[in-house]
Amino acid sequence: MGSVAQFLNQYVITPIREITLVDLLDIVILAVLIYYVYRFIWDRRAGKLAVGVALIIVILIISSALEMHALNFILQNFYQVGIIALLIIFQPEMRAALEKVGATPMTSLKNIGEQKDTEQIIEAIEAITEAACDLAREKTGALIVIERSTKLGEYIKSGVVINAQVNAFLLRNIFFNKAPLHDGAVIIRDYRVYAAGCFLPLSTQTDIVKDLGTRHRAAIGMSEISDAPVIVVSEETGTISLAYEGALKRNFNYSTLKQELLQILDPAAGTKSQSHRRFGRRSSPKSKS
Repeated sequence: MGSVAQFLNQYVITPIREITLVDLLDIVILAVLIYYVYRFIWDRRAGKLAVGVALIIVILIISSALEMHALNFILQNFYQVGIIALLIIFQPEMRAALEKVGATPMTSLKNIGEQKDTEQIIEAIEAITEAACDLAREKTGALIVIERSTKLGEYIKSGVVINAQVNAFLLRNIFFNKAPLHDGAVIIRDYRVYAAGCFLPLSTQTDIVKDLGTRHRAAIGMSEISDAPVIVVSEETGTISLAYEGALKRNFNYSTLKQELLQILDPAAGTKSQSHRRFGRRSSPKSKS
């Protein structure tokens, strides 16, 4: 028993007593970094490659332990060159991850003390949802991006600045198939129709359903590199879809799309939307499925 107590005191109790606040902070930061690295890898095509890299490392350790000199030499050189190759291959994914990491903290500091205009958010969401449902009923293609913390200035420059109040009639006119800006995307900034006819980056995912066209790939691509929700209306089927954080959800109607946007843009506005009557002319959301 004495040896057990000595072991516990030397290897358990004493190290715990020596833990400082800096050590705890170090552990927390490391855990957060590992978590985000894990999410970055497994949410993207890098997940399958990570398994292969781990297997190579295991073989490298085994070959070193068993003194397999030829195999060890090849794997060591492959490992050194492979790191650079991975940085080149996954440059788009790494850029997207760094953009999100860089945008969120700065925006959080900037918005300290600022109050969201819940009424303005609800009005904008209802106008966007109404326009999307009208366009879906007419099978008119549309692509609407709602800018959040990640600024989309470089994509706004590719279009035409409008800077008008969000209005369902305006959005329907922009995406009318004879209109000059109907092929591009509309970018909503500060809950205003800021630009139209914008070009978006296409997703590089290889497992996207083949039936989805360029609009859907552009929506997914924009959601991969920013925190913006992107609404898509298919001109072939009239289906309403929503891309967010690299994932695409389909088959929305007026009610479900409005609720989803409220949850993304301002969860607190969800309860107030029930009593909001500004857009009372739409009596039956089901008619816009």
